[in-house]
Amino acid sequence: MIKLIVCLTGMPGAGKSTIADGLKFKGYEIINMGNAVRAEAKNRNLEPTGPNLGKLMLELREKNGQGAIAELVVPQIENSKSNVIIIDGIRSNAEIEVLRNYGTVKLLAIHASTSTRFGFLKQRGRSDDPQTKENFEERDNREIGVGISNSIALSDETISNNNLTKDELIEYTFKIIEGWMNEIS
Repeated sequence: MIKLIVCLTGMPGAGKSTIADGLKFKGYEIINMGNAVRAEAKNRNLEPTGPNLGKLMLELREKNGQGAIAELVVPQIENSKSNVIIIDGIRSNAEIEVLRNYGTVKLLAIHASTSTRFGFLKQRGRSDDPQTKENFEERDNREIGVGISNSIALSDETISNNNLTKDELIEYTFKIIEGWMNEIS
């Protein structure tokens, strides 16, 4: 069985997790890169705040290479029974290279304007979501610093999530994935 690994990339708040949550109901396995970092923080007894998780992400990359976060999710991929795995939160090309060892990788970039993303993040309510414009800009700069703009630029497809409903966003993504499944089967 060929595994299709769909990597969702995009700036924080663009809609990646919304897509992932919606695609769970289509029977796809969802792996969240941020959850891998949050689990590592828990193992280290670190409070899962934005600054702590950001610092840990950078530390893991510095110590174990730019693909370090992808390495954390490899066991989940290997144990998955699903032929479509959605990876929520790809941030670098090095992570994509790690994942290529485990299936056919397609990269889907989700784009949304700065004001749309900030609004989504304020509503979402994760412990590491920025509550001020300053925190939001710091997080964006950290993401750009680890290479997310390269992943976005090299995506196989891009979705603009400025004026879509949640259902439209999920359905549009599902159709893209169906097309990719037809390509590889």
